[in-house]
Amino acid sequence: MLDLVNFSSLSYNFLIYTIPFLFVLTAVVFFHELGHFIIARLNRVDVETFSVGFGREIFSTYDRRGTKWKICWIPLGGYVKFVDDADPTSKADADKLSKNGFHSKSIIQRSSIVSAGPIANFILALVIFTFLYSVNGKTTILPVIESIEEASPAMNGGLKVDDVIISIDEVPINKFGDIPRVIQEKKTNELQFEILRNGSYINIDLTPEIRYLNPEKKSGEIFYIGIGGGTLEKNIIKEKMSTIQAIGYGISDTYQIIHLSLSYIYKMVIGAESTENLGGPIRIAQISGDVAKNGIMPLLQLTALLSVSIGLINLFPIPMLDGGHLMFYLIEAIRGKPLSERTFELFHKIGLGFIIFLMFFALWNDLNFLNIF
Repeated sequence: MLDLVNFSSLSYNFLIYTIPFLFVLTAVVFFHELGHFIIARLNRVDVETFSVGFGREIFSTYDRRGTKWKICWIPLGGYVKFVDDADPTSKADADKLSKNGFHSKSIIQRSSIVSAGPIANFILALVIFTFLYSVNGKTTILPVIESIEEASPAMNGGLKVDDVIISIDEVPINKFGDIPRVIQEKKTNELQFEILRNGSYINIDLTPEIRYLNPEKKSGEIFYIGIGGGTLEKNIIKEKMSTIQAIGYGISDTYQIIHLSLSYIYKMVIGAESTENLGGPIRIAQISGDVAKNGIMPLLQLTALLSVSIGLINLFPIPMLDGGHLMFYLIEAIRGKPLSERTFELFHKIGLGFIIFLMFFALWNDLNFLNIF
């Protein structure tokens, strides 16, 4: 009986994490490839295959123009294969070249088709954010301290319940969510808080405590001060907004994700941020399942976040990715002719090796995060 209970629990956990993960990833991949597909059709390029996922087919069908649409078992990507492609990496097949082929088009046309995938991801995120703001409006949690943990840095430093945090190290605080973000970004031994208390502005210095997402391995560093907020109705502002306002906030959110992502990558490259937070499919699945427990709206928000991230990553100048193709087209435009087939294959092998390395590195981080090793 115990084995049946354990099996039932495992099955439930598998479903609760797998279904949201597949929903999020399939939506993001589908719209990415749809961007390539639509702009290819507008440029009169014949599409042989539209695939969501890799490996063996689960389902396939043909449209009236002969394109094979299919869903495959491995949902970690997808591709659009044009009529003159030798393989899904968009390598030209000399025996299939035609006027309706991708490789017969101009550099500008090919660049527009390639860049359409990431752009579609940004548009998807913007549409989701706009929808969420239109339906829910904008909710702002005021930076008011409602609770303080015993013996925490906040209590030891002199913060009190009902204090309003105005700034941290001269960085303005407009909402409660700004507080942990600024503290995490600063990573200093001592922070200066400007507080509004009983109508008077005062400055308080306190030192955050370092905690870890995985205490046993001391990984996933978090700077913690021990305050809570956002539970009292008086400190929550809900603002209804027009479609135009919702679009504006959607654009702002999309930009902020791009800015924060690039900032994190830069800090990771120079060693100012740990690479432990670089997650892969297991982490995405876990986050998707946890978010889905709170309803469809948070899951849509996660989909928008992941869509921007995938769109941005695909623009990096790495062979095999869209940004790598754009880099080759730029070189072709400068040289007046494309790279040789041998050079092209060499770059693709390097790009493939780098992507495989990143996948295994992210998987290793996921397993460490789950404390499997």
